[in-house]
This record gives sequence, C-alpha cells and structure tokens, in this order.
Amino acid sequence: MNRKKLIILLIGMLLVIGATILAVYLHSVSDYKTKVANINITDIDLSKIPDGTYIGECNVDFIYAKVSVTVKNAVITDIKLLEHKNGKGKPAEAIIKSIIDKQSLEVDAVSGATNSSKVIKKAIENALTGIK
Repeated sequence: MNRKKLIILLIGMLLVIGATILAVYLHSVSDYKTKVANINITDIDLSKIPDGTYIGECNVDFIYAKVSVTVKNAVITDIKLLEHKNGKGKPAEAIIKSIIDKQSLEVDAVSGATNSSKVIKKAIENALTGIK
C-alpha cells in the first residue's frame, strides 16, 4: 500500500472514531437532560420523620450528590453535603442553608446552578424518604 492510501485510510479511521465518540457523548448529554427534567421534588412532612440522621443520594450522571440530613423534633438541624459532582456548572451548596432556614424543599434553585440545586434537593428528599 502506498503512503498516500495509508494516510487516507488513517484519516478515515480517525474520522469514524471521532464521530463515534461524539455520538456517544451527545447521547449521554441527552440522557442527562432527560433525567434532570424528570426530577420531581415533593416537600416532606417533617412531623412524620423520626429523630435521626439519614443518608440520601441522587445521580443524573453529570451531577451527583450524597447528603446526610439530621432531624430532631421535626426540625432539620443539619445537612451535610458528603459528595457533590457538579460538572461544569456552578456549585449549588448555598441551597442547603435555604432548606434549613425554610425547613422545606420548596426553595428557589441557586442562580446558575439549577440542575445541581435539583439534584441536591432530590438527594435530601431521598434521605428523608428512605430512597437509595
């Protein structure tokens, strides 16, 4: 095989590999967007939560949160963000203070970190409802 044909073959192979990687990535992004769009957060009746510390998590691939939520006398006394993978977006840790202050998951998302805010809130809900 002459050199010109070999170069054309290599370029063709690289293009096919690149297109495949791009297709897989775009599919992953589409799945991620669907998962985030399908997150439904329901406020929790804290009077039904026994005192204790609960662990919850939420994973939508590009964003992941694991939290520890402490409840005492029907009050959220502490939320610790044990793990938070937030991709390229701004971190949404500030939402934790809002949830504790309001004693509710019905708080506004952190500006510039909407998806991370949803994932953290869902992890908290999962902790309090026992969903792994």
